[in-house]
Amino acid sequence: MFPIRDNIPSRSTPFVMYGIILFNACIFYNELVVSDAELEKMVGFFGLIPFEFMQGLSANPVNIFVYVPLITNLFLHGGWLHIIGNMWYLKIFGDNIEDRMGHGMFFLFYILCGVVANIVQIIVDPASQIPTIGASGAISGVLGAYSVCFPSAKVSTVVFLFIFLTVIEIPALLFLGLWFFMQLQSGAASLFMAGSNVAWWAHIGGFLAGMALVNLFPKRQSY
Repeated sequence: MFPIRDNIPSRSTPFVMYGIILFNACIFYNELVVSDAELEKMVGFFGLIPFEFMQGLSANPVNIFVYVPLITNLFLHGGWLHIIGNMWYLKIFGDNIEDRMGHGMFFLFYILCGVVANIVQIIVDPASQIPTIGASGAISGVLGAYSVCFPSAKVSTVVFLFIFLTVIEIPALLFLGLWFFMQLQSGAASLFMAGSNVAWWAHIGGFLAGMALVNLFPKRQSY
């Protein structure tokens, strides 16, 4: 399934959402133009490596630079499909959450969900030396918030029927429920497979964080 649009129009321009998309695109462009050696250094420094994070935390828990990758890794991506998929989901579901919260609160919510998602991934696999990068954890939080705030929404979705493609409108709760179930399946499987390069538990943690935290962020007065 691939979402095309939802049926909840945003009543305001989602400046922060567009800003996040633009910033991610700029960072990704920089990833494309640097050398392989420079890219490796960039990912090693700004990406989140659970083993190194735990080592740094044990050595000096008050060193603020230990915590920087919990945020900076949200703006790195591993390829075209990675960034396009993430930004597309953010565009479809993020505008309504920003509309509900307001611009500043949406940015805070986005970052907070991303940090929680990263922490969940570290807890599940603290010995991993594979860099965790991508906005997926933060965007999963947006999806979780959407499932709480707009339970009656519908999502126009491309579905595969044997060899044919068609577009159908399905309840957002069904779409997001199936999405979350697939993350759970993949996350459970990753527990028995070493070296998975997808942070499935960040997706799971981010989604649950979004569901839990969204009501702590008040609706804007004009909503």
